[in-house]
Amino acid sequence: MKNIKLAVLSAILLAGVSCKKEDTKAVVANETQTENPVSNQKIVSISGGVTEIVAALGHEKEIVGTDVTSTYPESLKATAKDLGHVRSMTIEPIMALNPTLIVASDKDVNQDLLAKIKSSGIKSEVFHQEFTIDGTKKLIEQVAKALGNTDYQKLNDKIDADVKQIQPIAKKPKVLFIYARGNMLMVAGKNTPMANMIEIAGGQNAANGFEDFKPLTPEAVVQANPDVLLFFTSGLQGSGGLEGALKMPGVSQTNAGKNKKIIALDGGLLSSFGPRVGEAALGLNKLLIDSSK
Repeated sequence: MKNIKLAVLSAILLAGVSCKKEDTKAVVANETQTENPVSNQKIVSISGGVTEIVAALGHEKEIVGTDVTSTYPESLKATAKDLGHVRSMTIEPIMALNPTLIVASDKDVNQDLLAKIKSSGIKSEVFHQEFTIDGTKKLIEQVAKALGNTDYQKLNDKIDADVKQIQPIAKKPKVLFIYARGNMLMVAGKNTPMANMIEIAGGQNAANGFEDFKPLTPEAVVQANPDVLLFFTSGLQGSGGLEGALKMPGVSQTNAGKNKKIIALDGGLLSSFGPRVGEAALGLNKLLIDSSK
């Protein structure tokens, strides 16, 4: 199960951050980016969420290399080398960039790579990432300190401001997140980033009878009996849109299927738990409220 968890979480983060941004009613606020302090750092960032934080703190121009999940902001594509995925990344391409700082999340890190980074002599910081609001704010503070940047509070203030706009939902809808990519269909159980996001947004995770991620089966979907199905926008589109979702195993027997309550959000926004986490939660909250009408 641990290997399944790592593989699915890795795939979700990879698919999520590579999604095209959609109009999800969640505003992506570029104005949260802080002024870039004078620095000669050359940064390699191998985590999508961490990369977003580095850029939002004003250090985007110092990023010389990223992992494949680091696709926001999109302007990085033109300036930073794509080093691949952290599960298969090697140290040699990193060293070729002559970085002065390597930053990463501890989620799904290639342990051999981690050991070589630590023994390389290059300053490095591997952060523990918690998929919560407080965990994200703590991560922002830690990344800022690693960068020698003290101007991070405005990012946390923006998160708080967005979260405060979340409206309570009288009858919390049961929401089932379905990860759809090609022939892979997985549902999110408890203690997953998606379950946490659903709860932050005012819903309740429909599949709390198991941990982590499980393959979608008719029995699991019917047992969960969600009021709403949640997808990444790209996943829903790739599955044939609303009609395709309604044809998934067991869906037609659920409240969500019967009432055609299918919603989607940009994967990168929804899954990164970076500085846009408040925007993601607020956007999901609005969609859940609309779906309850």
